[in-house]
Amino acid sequence: MSSFDHNTLTRDINSALRPFRQSQSGVMQAFAQLAQTSMAEGAISAKNKELIALAIGITQRCSGCIGFHTKALQKLGATRQELEEMLGIAVYMGGGPALMYAAEALDAWDKLHPATPAA
Repeated sequence: MSSFDHNTLTRDINSALRPFRQSQSGVMQAFAQLAQTSMAEGAISAKNKELIALAIGITQRCSGCIGFHTKALQKLGATRQELEEMLGIAVYMGGGPALMYAAEALDAWDKLHPATPAA
């Protein structure tokens, strides 16, 4: 399991990218537009899209992705039970390494929103 705080990690990533956003504004605007468009409600709900994104972040071993997409899922009203079912699929598809990052996602969930009870 990770030894860092996902709140701090996501804040640090945003801070570290601030100069890049200025020097490469076109790239960052295009990336933001891609993110906004791809994650918008459609035939697949925004919540399900975030679950997919988090699953990919877990299997790709991206701690920043875990932090950002976990926060987004909480804002969209996802439940811990939905998170855990998705983690089961991520472990199935990603094997043992995904299991280690599933533990990290659970830890991030609890630290980012400690009042959410387990299902």
